[in-house]
Amino acid sequence: MVSVNSDWLIEAKSLTKNYGPHIALDNVDIQLPHGSIGLLGPNGAGKSTLIKTLLGLIQITSGEGKVLGHDIRTEGHAIRSKIGYMAEYDTLNPDLNAVDQVRYAGELLGMAPPVANQRTHEVMEYVGLRDQRYRKIGTFSTGMQQSAKLACAIIHDPELLIVDEPSNGLDQEHRGFMLDTLFNIVSDGGRSILMSSHLMDDVQMVCDRVIMIHKGRVVVHRRIEDLARQIDREIEISVWGGASKMEQQLKDAGLTVRRLGRVMRILREDDSTVDLILECAAKTSVQIRQMEEYEPSLEDLFLLIMDKLGYGTRSASELLNSTSDSRVIGDGSLGGASI
Repeated sequence: MVSVNSDWLIEAKSLTKNYGPHIALDNVDIQLPHGSIGLLGPNGAGKSTLIKTLLGLIQITSGEGKVLGHDIRTEGHAIRSKIGYMAEYDTLNPDLNAVDQVRYAGELLGMAPPVANQRTHEVMEYVGLRDQRYRKIGTFSTGMQQSAKLACAIIHDPELLIVDEPSNGLDQEHRGFMLDTLFNIVSDGGRSILMSSHLMDDVQMVCDRVIMIHKGRVVVHRRIEDLARQIDREIEISVWGGASKMEQQLKDAGLTVRRLGRVMRILREDDSTVDLILECAAKTSVQIRQMEEYEPSLEDLFLLIMDKLGYGTRSASELLNSTSDSRVIGDGSLGGASI
């Protein structure tokens, strides 16, 4: 059996979910600590299935799992009472006033009406909707609707908040407010978040570790700062006047180059790499406007991992919105790499 350990937010051992001949989750073994966790993977990789099993909404085929110490097979109600879920899809009634919608969410979770009413006003102020609480949901902007969904998810002060694409459709101002609010829930509120998003910047702003699913299997579970050490160090330069000539000269000198317009990232072999870059610039009469050691972003890490899994070098957004083919029972090849 999976041991009950208060140190773990989520535990799973050999967790498997089949839909007919297709494997949605394939022997998932994880132990997730409390904190902020990003959930990544292409469409069809198993993210939604994992969330639904954690919520106790679907029965697993085999294996074991616990959320906040409760068995996902038999204690779904207890789990859902301690979890707030902000779904990607629309969950609001456009004909209800916002205050009634949020209060109703609290009452559905078993809160007494007076308690739900008091808590509703508190959370609506917290998510920035105090002055809009008596308006109908149907008159809300996308940003306000997302905030209302968040209010519904946190009205009962859950120990774990699961959010699916929380900044979807938001402009820059509302996106910033949403991400700041989620970050504060963890940093100030002492709660945990499992956040699924196709926007790498969002995940990096809120989360300190990531779990990545590929074809139903967990291929990455690391702190983001630990993952960064997996990438070879690069030197980033910004050039002017002959970027193509400079790129070719760097390659002729035996250097590994990644080019993004006038910006190039060169693999740092050793201390002599900088001198070699300057020599190439002198030979091609190209100006180097800026040179610095490049700090890899979460998107760089994701692309590196997906490249190892055979996806090539596309943007993270394209990869996360592409379809990851489900594995078929009896197919012995994973075709993946664990990091």
